[in-house]
Amino acid sequence: MITEPISLKETQLPKDALKSLYMVKRLKQGVWLYFWLLIFEGALRKWVLPGLSNPLLIVRDPIAIVVMLMAYRSGYFKVNGYIAFSIFITFIAFITTLLFGHANLFVALYGARIMLIHFPFLFLIGRLFSFQDVIKIGTVLLWLSVPMTVLIAFQFYSPQSAWVNRGIGGDMSGGGFSGAMGYFRPPGTFSFISGVVLFYGLTSIYVLYFWLDGRIKINKILLISSTIALIAALPLSISRSLFFTYCVGILFAIMVVARKPRYLMRMLFASIACVGILSLLESLAFFQTATQAFTSRFEIANASEGGVETTILNRFMAGSFDAINLEGEDLIWGKGLGMGTNAGGKLLSGTQTFLISEGEWGRLIGENGLILGLLAIIVRSHLLYKMNISAYKSLRQKNILSWLFLSFSFVPILQGQWAQPTSLGFSVLAGGLLIASLKRQ
Repeated sequence: MITEPISLKETQLPKDALKSLYMVKRLKQGVWLYFWLLIFEGALRKWVLPGLSNPLLIVRDPIAIVVMLMAYRSGYFKVNGYIAFSIFITFIAFITTLLFGHANLFVALYGARIMLIHFPFLFLIGRLFSFQDVIKIGTVLLWLSVPMTVLIAFQFYSPQSAWVNRGIGGDMSGGGFSGAMGYFRPPGTFSFISGVVLFYGLTSIYVLYFWLDGRIKINKILLISSTIALIAALPLSISRSLFFTYCVGILFAIMVVARKPRYLMRMLFASIACVGILSLLESLAFFQTATQAFTSRFEIANASEGGVETTILNRFMAGSFDAINLEGEDLIWGKGLGMGTNAGGKLLSGTQTFLISEGEWGRLIGENGLILGLLAIIVRSHLLYKMNISAYKSLRQKNILSWLFLSFSFVPILQGQWAQPTSLGFSVLAGGLLIASLKRQ
């Protein structure tokens, strides 16, 4: 039986926490270190320590382990039904991997760490952080958004041979991904373009929130600067995924206004400000070029992959089980934990590729087998369902941040590619922040 992990009662720290403020501070510092390594992990692997790019792939893992051990020993970490069930599934899958799957111990451990380390860490963030901590994360993201946009602008206009575009491990061929009109999709401080999409997607939630909720005091110059950065980042990223992410966030904000008409004037003011910013940017040559590349990317992708409706359907629903080719024992036991990750695929085959499925649900079933894979999907789906219920109740109680977080967390929690460390990290962070944001009364 999966228990309720995100009620307001469950997310409060125990009463004796007042006697251990120092420990709480240390644990929160561990979460912040996890956050900073998530943002700059790619920078370390590309520019600072390229020779250690492979070990740095799991640089956040020991941080999460130490923080969880400290929290467990101090009484701040409880194993809820989701964690217990995920541990059970992963333990069985680990055994079947060694007995019936690829039998590579290191690949199995790499695959098991997703549900044994990072998934529980999501709940610990929600338990440790207060609403004020959630706001602090948002403020930092706003500050980071401006230099991040400057960085991807340099990457956009620089050749792939430039230092700013260096790939993982110092790869001189560049870290950008094919875009349009000879321009590449820039990865920012991350390893892949997906990091840029997730970074701006999460930051956009805070920007929307700070525009809508007048009770939160935020530096207006910072808010306007971050809004400019987010708008400019869209064409510079040449990413349709970022466009869809922005649209979903705006849709949820509109739903807030529909449910709470008192936010209408602030929404209108924010919309006017965005139109003004967009008009200003359109007069600049660098923005015009990026917009042309972004538009061209849309047209090319629509021609090859279909329109917007087809793309969304394929990415988020119909493509979930693509590339699964299981039969016999593989259908029952799966091919083994970690085999569906790029790192695991490289260790097993010598090439960095998807040996099972690029889709998350396909990976889960391909690695774990049909029964355990479906159980893993059910765990994540049930968690998302509970988050949805809690966020909606919070919206009725004048807390709109949790609802806006849901717009960003929905796909990463349900179908996010957790085999990719950056995607996994943002899913864990966003899920934990959503739970923590429920604490606002």
